Amino acid sequence: MHTNVLEKLIRFNDRDVQFALAHQISDGSRNDGGVIDPGSGLPAASHGGTAAYIASMTAALYSAKSSYYRSETVLAALDRALAFMLRRQHDDGTISLGSTNFNSPPDTAFVVNGIAQIYLLLSEGEWEAGKLQAEKAKMFLQRAVPAMLTGGGHTPNHRWVLVAALSWLYRIFDDERLLQRAEQWLAEGLDCTADGEWTERSNGIYNAVSNIMMIYASIWFKRPQLLEPVRRNLHMMAYMVHEDGEVVTDYSGRQDWGSQHNLSEYFLCYQWMAEHDLDPLFAAMFDLTAATMTHLGPVNNHALLGSLIFPCKQLEQVPRIALPDHYRKVFNTGYPVSEQLELMKQAGHHGIIQHSSMHTSFGAPVMRMKEGRQSATIMTHSPSFFSLRYGEAKLLAVSAATAFTPGIVPLEQFEETETGCRMQATMEKGYYGPLAAEHLPASAQQEISAWYLLPHHLRPQTHVQQHQLSVELVQGAGEWTIRLSSDQRYDVMTQIVLLFPKEAQLIGEELQAAGEHSWIWGGGALLCTSGSDCLQLSGGARQHEAMHMRNSLQQGGAQKVVINLVTPFVHELKISLLQI
Repeated sequence: MHTNVLEKLIRFNDRDVQFALAHQISDGSRNDGGVIDPGSGLPAASHGGTAAYIASMTAALYSAKSSYYRSETVLAALDRALAFMLRRQHDDGTISLGSTNFNSPPDTAFVVNGIAQIYLLLSEGEWEAGKLQAEKAKMFLQRAVPAMLTGGGHTPNHRWVLVAALSWLYRIFDDERLLQRAEQWLAEGLDCTADGEWTERSNGIYNAVSNIMMIYASIWFKRPQLLEPVRRNLHMMAYMVHEDGEVVTDYSGRQDWGSQHNLSEYFLCYQWMAEHDLDPLFAAMFDLTAATMTHLGPVNNHALLGSLIFPCKQLEQVPRIALPDHYRKVFNTGYPVSEQLELMKQAGHHGIIQHSSMHTSFGAPVMRMKEGRQSATIMTHSPSFFSLRYGEAKLLAVSAATAFTPGIVPLEQFEETETGCRMQATMEKGYYGPLAAEHLPASAQQEISAWYLLPHHLRPQTHVQQHQLSVELVQGAGEWTIRLSSDQRYDVMTQIVLLFPKEAQLIGEELQAAGEHSWIWGGGALLCTSGSDCLQLSGGARQHEAMHMRNSLQQGGAQKVVINLVTPFVHELKISLLQI
């Protein structure tokens, strides 16, 4: 690792240790030793809570250039923080996340993935004071074994977090039951498309989680094939980065949707894979990650702790190539989304899953286009179908909603064209007749017949209606055109929602305020300006007065501009890229 990168990691780490020392509880209560979370005002035993500060303390004690190297103050704080973790570990070996997920095997697994690294660093070093702390870390891991052998999760990535935790425990305790449990999870198959997209489509958070967990499991279970999806995703991510190092989150299926994230938590993934594969693209992406990172990550994916466990001393010898900067690339065109969704009807779960999501947008086509300072994303099966950046000027989302279903229209059918693409959605909505006599339950004969006891899935459909919406995106010289068209059905109120950053300056000829940071745009020019960069839009319309359509795109912290249309229509929205 280059000296400048190491110095940056240590600087970030010392900052985190300083915070931990200032916010560690010292009151002799059950919270003693925990580090207060600024958001809740409470300490948590989670991977991003006190456990993350334990990682930073340990890394500081073992980094010779740290201001806290071999610090007695930090050593005492580490001792108390580890004691806090042991107190917060339940009798079944689990911890609770704090915000939710009580007695949680997957959240325990996140922590195990980091505490195992802390244990190895403390136990295998030459510092006797560290070896004493290692026993507390080992006790936490031993207590967690039963939960890892029996526990389940909620989400797709939780499976791989559990597998990775099992691999670390296997490395430390050499218990074959741990491998056998991991094989049960792995037998479900890996959920990454040929183009590198994991189920949750989460470029900001969960890609990095799945990637690092596969790396850990491949190392300790000696399963090199587990690195294949990691390679694919890390290659894909080279095309999912804006000019400033921010990653594309516009189509995520998780909580990072539309929020700002950078490559920080890809640090260990790119570092380890660049050296392992001698891959020039990965090495270049590592350099970008190191240059733009803003934090070290949670205990399970902590950049400095992980670098001490996996030093990657040959990384600087790996050649670099230029990162993609001018491209138009479509992902997942070969994945059979429609066919898979038909097969889902045979899975037996009826589309119902508790405490998670089916993530039915998995494998849907995504187009990325980048030309220097211009970065655009076109998405199917997503609440937003288009986003655009030109330097500092940002159009965060373009979404369509109709009164037909009602709600957001996720565009589905995708066709690449010479100048962009076409997308289309066909909505269907019908009505439901009375149940046939043979389907009526006994409750229907009672004095009071409860609606929820009737087998509604057996009702015959009547008067089924369809409505079609088509979108064509055309890229020109310094501009984009969005052509929207409906079928010939009359009187369907439609709304195009545009989201802009709260800090952007919006000026429009027919822009009327309609609530806090909300506007109806009736026509004329609309300018979105940030710094010296500007998006000039034309194509406003005010064919109806509704400001909020049912189930339409949530505004969040953005400025919302709506274009109101009534079917049938053919409508154009033009966006020009300007500097002022």
